[in-house]
Amino acid sequence: MFSGAQISLYPMCDDFVGVILGALSALDPYRERFRIETDDVSTLIVGPPEEIFPAMRDLFVAAAASGVHVVLSATVSRGCPGEPDDPRCTPLAGGARGPLDQRIAQARQRVAEATVLGQPVAAQFSLYPLGADAHMDEIYGCIDFLKGSGVFDRSKNFCTKLRGDAGPVFATLSDAFLSFGAPQGHVALDLTVSANSPTKS
Repeated sequence: MFSGAQISLYPMCDDFVGVILGALSALDPYRERFRIETDDVSTLIVGPPEEIFPAMRDLFVAAAASGVHVVLSATVSRGCPGEPDDPRCTPLAGGARGPLDQRIAQARQRVAEATVLGQPVAAQFSLYPLGADAHMDEIYGCIDFLKGSGVFDRSKNFCTKLRGDAGPVFATLSDAFLSFGAPQGHVALDLTVSANSPTKS
């Protein structure tokens, strides 16, 4: 399996370089288990699927701690058939799965247990369970999970909006990515997260 994300971080301030470089140290605990590559557009992180969203969370919360309006944009993927298998991407939990209603309940429980970090965020994302039989069942199951996650804000055109503390929000995003779609199929997720925005709605 191959799993990873292309991430771009946008601090809305004159010292955007300082905010970005200061936040990058939040990835240090993941470096031994991840391949991390940065260019002038984005940073690629490749590693265990269960750790992708915690790594993005830590990076984003570190940047948001600056107090400036900051946005993270990411394209996240697992199981892409166009990428080579990478042993570092082996799921830590072994990829155990169950019936849809059981997965929804387990995902909600994990979100309920997520650590509260004290950083409010808003996020919108779209989930694409590619190559899955009955993919609409997986999407509707994910929507059911989101509505009971405690951080569901509203449905929007082409995406779902979440709002709340960064801990539960990123836990919700992670479970949407990991718990829905074929276990060995290609699942993609398009994500935008914002913190400290001057616009409150």
